[in-house]
Amino acid sequence: MLPYFDPEYENFSQRINPPRVCIDNSTCSECTLVKVDSMNKNGILLEVVQVLSDLDLTISKAYITSDGGWFMDVFHVVDKQGQKVTDENTIKHIEKALGPDSNLLGGAKAAGGGGGGSSSPGRSVGMHSIGGDHTAIELKGPDRTGLLSEVFAVLAELGCNVLAAEVWTHRARVACVVYVNDVATGQAIGDPSRIEHRLRLVLAGGEATPQPPVAFVSPGAATHVDRRLHQLMHADVDDGDDGGVVVVGEAAEGEGERPVVSVEYCEEKDYSVVNVKCRDRAKLLFDIVCTLTDMHYVVSHASVSSQGIYGLQELYIRRKDGRTLQKDEAERVIKCLEAAISRRVSEGFTLELCGRDRVGLLSDVTRVLREHGLTVTRADVTTVGEQAINVFYVRDASGQPVDMKTIEGLRVQIGQTVMLNVKKVPSSSSPTTAKLPGQQPGSGGALSRTSFFSFGSLFAKLRA
Repeated sequence: MLPYFDPEYENFSQRINPPRVCIDNSTCSECTLVKVDSMNKNGILLEVVQVLSDLDLTISKAYITSDGGWFMDVFHVVDKQGQKVTDENTIKHIEKALGPDSNLLGGAKAAGGGGGGSSSPGRSVGMHSIGGDHTAIELKGPDRTGLLSEVFAVLAELGCNVLAAEVWTHRARVACVVYVNDVATGQAIGDPSRIEHRLRLVLAGGEATPQPPVAFVSPGAATHVDRRLHQLMHADVDDGDDGGVVVVGEAAEGEGERPVVSVEYCEEKDYSVVNVKCRDRAKLLFDIVCTLTDMHYVVSHASVSSQGIYGLQELYIRRKDGRTLQKDEAERVIKCLEAAISRRVSEGFTLELCGRDRVGLLSDVTRVLREHGLTVTRADVTTVGEQAINVFYVRDASGQPVDMKTIEGLRVQIGQTVMLNVKKVPSSSSPTTAKLPGQQPGSGGALSRTSFFSFGSLFAKLRA
């Protein structure tokens, strides 16, 4: 006779040991400490990092451990201005998303499945969410100059109102998630087949050949948008389409600037150890943890720090079945992490547009960009109320630096209907401009050298 197991036992444990979060602004003079304690669940690290990343908080240092049944994290964070997190709304959001009343331990969301990864329904944009009926359109395929302009033109022609969109390009490939509703009804698209057919033709360049996929996803099954973009582009790595650097001009990373990723075996604790060194930037930890989670690896320990302008990460991982990585697996992890780290790196200019939303606005803006010989490498489109807030990362299609005459031409054409702010994206060889913890006066904005805690050294001491 099998022993009796109470199905409510796990839920009971969660009720008596709910997640706890502490926002500490007193311990460190230059940053805020976010401390999270919880029962351990597969995928919980991604959930926590995702909450902080969605609030545009920069993680300058972190210590992560989840041995056994308990999960404990400490994150050193600053806001976009490099200051402590003191905004009451932001603090309340973190406490709600990671504290006792959160869904941090809830079912599929915490398990890191394809449909989880978000503490709020729908597509989150920072602290905003898309509500109401809408249809999510996913596109993936070969990139080319003017492609985004063609996509938005088709959507406008077919009566689709774009509520939000995220576009990534990397190594001559594009992935895009667009959220739309019907202009006439304000509801989700009733028959998406005709839109799908037109977009397939656009992605295929108008040729009647086997075409790249276009998928329609119901809002209820929506994955966190950044995670979904990683998944779409990660499929290209598995298909062998993401190999080799196919980047021109300003967007190319120099050989010395490419991420350095290695995988070793830690005999002391029977872990595979992933070491990463690359240019430090926002959402770096999210991109790495997201990739490892979707590859079905569990991060049991990790330490994150900075050294000059570089980010250093040391992650102790195993497969979900508890085994360490084989040699062929290690090579694939390295390849996929290098791609994931590079996808969010952009150079050139950012165009920040703010104005009253209308059908066809994105089509008009991207058409102007194409007419000026500019290609969009990334885009973030958001609608808040009746206001459209759009950010485009652009560079010259020929690989040459964007001249100021082109920029002034854009101001004349686009600036007549919306507010336009043009910013130069810092070069990958330039120091980070935001002040982060430990930065010394006169450092030119670079990340200062800080101590780097290694779990490897700790394990060695424990064994001794």
